[in-house]
Amino acid sequence: MQILQAVLLVVLAITSILLTLLILLHKGRGGGLSDMFGGGVTSSLGASGVAERNLNRITVVLGLVWFACIVVLGLLTRFGA
Repeated sequence: MQILQAVLLVVLAITSILLTLLILLHKGRGGGLSDMFGGGVTSSLGASGVAERNLNRITVVLGLVWFACIVVLGLLTRFGA
């Protein structure tokens, strides 16, 4: 049980860092904090449509893995002795 918890904690830490980086890579939609830091100045230097869709897919899958790790760790903490 301890090994599973350790593995899940490592996966959780890695996915947390990757999610943060992937979310920061997303293009700003305007009007928010991204414009304040120069996000509204970019013209055609952004990612293409395919790259943006792949970034969205990777972010969603990584978010689901992150969520599953949290749920399993919570269940192990609650029911595992």
